[in-house]
Amino acid sequence: MNFEKDRGCFVCGPDNAQGMHADFTLDEQQQAAYCEMELGPSYQGWQGVVHGGITSTLLDEAGIYACRTQGETFVTAELNVRFRKPVPVGKKVRVSAQVKTRRRSIYKVVSQLTIEDEIYAEAEARVMCLDSSRSQ
Repeated sequence: MNFEKDRGCFVCGPDNAQGMHADFTLDEQQQAAYCEMELGPSYQGWQGVVHGGITSTLLDEAGIYACRTQGETFVTAELNVRFRKPVPVGKKVRVSAQVKTRRRSIYKVVSQLTIEDEIYAEAEARVMCLDSSRSQ
């Protein structure tokens, strides 16, 4: 399958009118990425609580962006999320991730969603690099 780059991603795509418009910053030296944003009521599950799928989506995207410090095209192969606390709607969150290891084309990444330095959710992911020049 060929993956064409566009600006329509639900999480980070600036051209997706219904998207989250998350703007990740990359730290190539640390092989990490982070984003800060406020999650409004349109991302609610239970009243006043961000839907767990949205939390998982943000942790996933942060992992992809951390990998993008090493290449361009990645897909998640596995994502394991641990929810520590309900994420309240309307609070500024920080989503961050860091590459921990790489074995051939598979990167192991950890990510966290925090509010005021307190962990609300965390994830471990295995991410596959699709860049042929980087997957050896």
